[in-house]
Amino acid sequence: MSEYSVWAPSAEGVELVTGEERRAMAPAARGWWRLDAPDLGPGTDYAYSLDGGPPRPDPRSRWQPAGVHGPSRRVELAGPPPDRWRGFHLPSAVLYELHVGTFTPDGTFAAAADRLDHLVELGVDAVSILPVNAFPGAHGWGYDGVALWAVHHPYGGPEGLAAFVHACHARGLGVILDVVYNHLGPSGNYLGEFGPYFTDLYSTPWGPAVNFSEHGSEEVRRFFIENALMWLRDYRIDGLRLDAVHAIVDTSAVHILEELAVEVEVLAAREGRPLWLIAESDLNDPRLLWSAERGGYGLHAQWSDDFHHALHAALTGETGGYYADFGMLEHVATALRNAYVYDGRRSGYRGRRHGRPAGDLSGHRFLGYIQNHDQVGNRAAGDRIGHVAGPDRQKIAAALVLLSPFVPMVFQGEEWATSSPFQYFTDHEDPELAEAVRNGRRSEFAAFGWEPEAVPDPQDPDTFRRSKLAWEERVRETHAGMEAWYRSLIALRRSRPELRDGRRERVRVRTDEEAGTLVMRRGDIVVCCNTSDAASGVEPGEPGERLGLLLDSGNGARVDGATVRLPPVSVAILEVTDGRALPPAGVHEPEG
Repeated sequence: MSEYSVWAPSAEGVELVTGEERRAMAPAARGWWRLDAPDLGPGTDYAYSLDGGPPRPDPRSRWQPAGVHGPSRRVELAGPPPDRWRGFHLPSAVLYELHVGTFTPDGTFAAAADRLDHLVELGVDAVSILPVNAFPGAHGWGYDGVALWAVHHPYGGPEGLAAFVHACHARGLGVILDVVYNHLGPSGNYLGEFGPYFTDLYSTPWGPAVNFSEHGSEEVRRFFIENALMWLRDYRIDGLRLDAVHAIVDTSAVHILEELAVEVEVLAAREGRPLWLIAESDLNDPRLLWSAERGGYGLHAQWSDDFHHALHAALTGETGGYYADFGMLEHVATALRNAYVYDGRRSGYRGRRHGRPAGDLSGHRFLGYIQNHDQVGNRAAGDRIGHVAGPDRQKIAAALVLLSPFVPMVFQGEEWATSSPFQYFTDHEDPELAEAVRNGRRSEFAAFGWEPEAVPDPQDPDTFRRSKLAWEERVRETHAGMEAWYRSLIALRRSRPELRDGRRERVRVRTDEEAGTLVMRRGDIVVCCNTSDAASGVEPGEPGERLGLLLDSGNGARVDGATVRLPPVSVAILEVTDGRALPPAGVHEPEG
């Protein structure tokens, strides 16, 4: 490993810079420049100079210990220690989304690894971590990354990530990594100096689009595909969550996502373990998940925002912004049955028809959640479902998510109804950029009636500190009771085959808008929800069936013949017994 190489097709000359020394590199095919330097091994700090210009970090740098503007450091991973890990099964999994910087007080991979036993005890199968590639400053969400191959130094760098993944695998936990291929951040983004990585023909909400299909795009496509393969191969990560793929513009006959899916399948066969690709998309387009033979891209799953929006609006009463298209329990029922609520119907919020039917796609192809980093952090104050709707409505939401036909995902701290918000925080070193982000955030929420001073300043270190989980509160009664509820629901899902069945056509849901009730049946399991502030009764069974209470949210639900009596704002899970004896209903008292 003595060769240095960089793609810079428009440069007349390229130099490798180490300290004060500059060494000329030799041109190679297709715009590449190379230099063999046996004396500059691992640990070397280096940069590239184009046509005598200032030193710039390596676009494929694995480590930026001095930040995204500083030199790159040559690193050679020792490789993962031998283990028997053969991957995890996404369709039957429960995922847990976490942000390394706020998951623990220390905000490092090592500190996060120390908390993994909690996730195992909760019943989680895999963690989904927000981006860890290098971004400006010490802390941030990671979606303004600019060194896409480097691991963020304050988290622990490359070795820290490798050790974290190994710690997860040692406990039977898979790892999904969030990657951003639709844009780069503005600060430290030097890619455009090296080659045609961007195009002015298209734009995204964050600036010029990545050049996936215009002149010079072949090497750009390889840059991103090889980046994806690097995370999966070199760090043994089990899958990637692809951020906002609707913002990727590619007019090629073979879309970049389809090409990526094919290459990942080849790598999975070579590795002998499944590798997963999960999309975030605003399009409600099942072609993302269709096979290439069917005319699709061959991704494995996507986030289900319609399910989230329907559930959130029904439980909180919020109907502003994109929640304007939701608000009825029937929207929740539609999402549970059809995955997409807007599957070709007209969206008032968008002012047009939106989406197309999910067809025969399994519920396993969709991730269900009531919280995630976007849906919490993109609120002005970063408040969570429990802050907005209260613990009883959160319990209803948890039951519908965790017992849905989808792959459930829990957001860090949700399981104990943490008091910590998850706010939007940045650490931009450029004062002009910092001020622009601050003012942009205030302007965004002024339209919703927020006073500017009430919107947390992203640059204030306290905004970051407030977002760190308060682990010590788990022992308090309210928080411990919520965690017991989540553990019971996950255990029930794991124990009952019908709850892990992704066949949406077998999901039966009925609602009563006036009474505020929703009943979901999956096999012999019946979930009865009362979202109103008044007690209500439902008859969830078929004629002649007998029902027994398995779990209730702690408010005193009871079965009275064929009727289930539900207290205000409560949820009860029942089983069709046909005369069989059942254990006593679950009691959710604080643990410990």
